[in-house]
Amino acid sequence: MRAGLFVTCLSDTLFPSTGQALVRLLERLGVEVEFPEEQTCCGQMHLNSGYADEGLALARRLAAVFEGNEAVVTPSASCAGMVREQLGADSPPVYELSEFLVDVLSVDDVGAYYPHRVTYHPTCHSLRTLRLGDRPRRLLSSVRGLDLVELPNALECCGFGGTFAVKNADVSTAMLSDKVRDTLATRAEVLCAVDSSCLMHIGGGLARGRTGVRTVHLAEILASTEESPWP
Repeated sequence: MRAGLFVTCLSDTLFPSTGQALVRLLERLGVEVEFPEEQTCCGQMHLNSGYADEGLALARRLAAVFEGNEAVVTPSASCAGMVREQLGADSPPVYELSEFLVDVLSVDDVGAYYPHRVTYHPTCHSLRTLRLGDRPRRLLSSVRGLDLVELPNALECCGFGGTFAVKNADVSTAMLSDKVRDTLATRAEVLCAVDSSCLMHIGGGLARGRTGVRTVHLAEILASTEESPWP
């Protein structure tokens, strides 16, 4: 099977290891990955900031770039939700990673090994836009060596929300403090999510508090094996 990689702005510029991990994982599962270099932003930031026309123009451009792809995989529930929700029937077949693995490839166990205590934060877009349900947790539960622990108040927003964190910094920081407290209550070594944006936000709070807890994208955990360990 062939799939296009929609890497997203954030992964491309700030978290390239996430996109690299996704490619390693899919190729290990026999998927041929294509990366159209002309892809750009999906327009979510513009749309959320009130620039609807400009945001939709970028989403339509992205759809044109991936036209003809059997599947398009992205390490972002947020960006997948933006494209599918705004373009509707005109959207390319975009899947967030866990959707693609569970629904398209029909696998729960990807052969990963990750010997760490991990807690999972379900991001807002994964919950309310894509409705991922238990797909990420099913994948994590099948990782050898991984101790998956429940995150208290998991359904609460971390306070990022894209431009929300900039426009409403005090509220965002208060929400982040709650998420950091709940994360520490799990005694986990790692907090995992399907959106680098939320991981960046929570990771900043954990780092500033010198907690020692790391944030790692789902793709990086699933790409990890005994032969090729990942963070």
